[in-house]
Amino acid sequence: MTDAPGLGVRRTVSTTLPTAHGTFAMHGYDGAGGLGHVALVMGDVADDGLDGVAPLVRVHSECLTGDAFGSRRCDCGEQLDAALATVAAEGRGMVVYVRGHEGRGIGLLAKLRAYALQDAGLDTVDANLELGYPADAREYDEVADILHDLGATRIRLLSSNPEKAERLDALGIDVVARQTLPVADRPENSFYLSTKRRRMRHDSLGPAPDVWSELVAGRVPVHAVAGPDSVVLDRYAPLVAAGTELTVAQLGQSLDGFIAARTGDAEFVTGEQDREHLHRLRALVDAVVVGAATVVADDPRLTTRAVAGPSPARVVLDPRARVPAGARVLTADDAPTLWCVAPGAGVPAEMPGHVEVVRLPVTEAGFDPAAVLELLRSRGLGRVLVEGGGRLVSAFLTAGLLDRLFLTTAPLLIGDGVPGIRFDGSDRLADALSAPVRRFVLGEDVCTEFDLAAMRTPTVSTDQS
Repeated sequence: MTDAPGLGVRRTVSTTLPTAHGTFAMHGYDGAGGLGHVALVMGDVADDGLDGVAPLVRVHSECLTGDAFGSRRCDCGEQLDAALATVAAEGRGMVVYVRGHEGRGIGLLAKLRAYALQDAGLDTVDANLELGYPADAREYDEVADILHDLGATRIRLLSSNPEKAERLDALGIDVVARQTLPVADRPENSFYLSTKRRRMRHDSLGPAPDVWSELVAGRVPVHAVAGPDSVVLDRYAPLVAAGTELTVAQLGQSLDGFIAARTGDAEFVTGEQDREHLHRLRALVDAVVVGAATVVADDPRLTTRAVAGPSPARVVLDPRARVPAGARVLTADDAPTLWCVAPGAGVPAEMPGHVEVVRLPVTEAGFDPAAVLELLRSRGLGRVLVEGGGRLVSAFLTAGLLDRLFLTTAPLLIGDGVPGIRFDGSDRLADALSAPVRRFVLGEDVCTEFDLAAMRTPTVSTDQS
């Protein structure tokens, strides 16, 4: 995306508009050669909300014939009504009504001339071209200005037109998802709509894909239904889009920075929604890495029981082979397990078929995180989740190997216990580790996602023992 453009339009008036779908805040903007634009807003659409969910936005090109007269040559009026209903149902979002876009930017009278050519057999694209106009003459600079003014620079776009999303993205608006509105074709507009799908890349009608299934399969859907599916797409699509090599970490801790009590009791620091989030992360990676202390304390299964999707390979870093033979990662065959131990560590002579003992060089600080990733990638396990405990996640963070870190904080004050993230810090706050973040609410917990790949920092040192 480019940097946000300087605002070329001004908000000149704000009022309210009661509608059949609810009451919207209505903001008027200059622009469109003096015609002006309108934004109908419901709820807080700015980007700084803790829920981390981008607002729904419909960028609606004015259409006198469809919006005012109920024309069935197009679906514009029905799209506008459906957009207002969809925003109202969610309680948050906006419709930007864009003047100067009549007839895809050619103007009202030219649109009517194009209609006459369509009556003679031309489709909507060829009619515009026959009149000497482009197929689509709309510009979106002033729309981007309005969205920037309202603080909505991350949006879920209500549109079946991928070009609209691309144009907004180029103007500094991050379109994190695109949703097709539920408006069916009519006999009077079916040829018009099929032309847009065939010649202008508009989405075809049909059932929307199951978003989570698509993400688990490594595909990012171009649009999603409103509600939970759209939230899932917003939250996890960047991980899928990152490609075949990705290293993420997840850790849940109290507000004062502990992942367990002084006795080692960690059941449970964070709540059920954070555990579902963790299982989704597992389903999106090839391997999940934990330290021996985590296995000894919690006896985890490290599978995707809470969500649909394959369980990743389990990688247990255990230099001294401390993990008991009865641990579930060694006895349950619901996922393959790599038990990584030092060259001289003693292990049972016979192991279950799903367990492979891997011997790695070890130092006083433990296994080298880079060597662990190299081992996994050599086995085709390029997408890795470092799950715990605190020392292990801190070691990968210190080594500069994490692309993303999900740190969930629970409303608890433990006071003393097993620490979470710890590394040798800086003397000045200005030198503290920093990265772009997103935050989202998981029940009573708050998850902060650090995009470390976007802002690599110099490697710092810490004791990994």
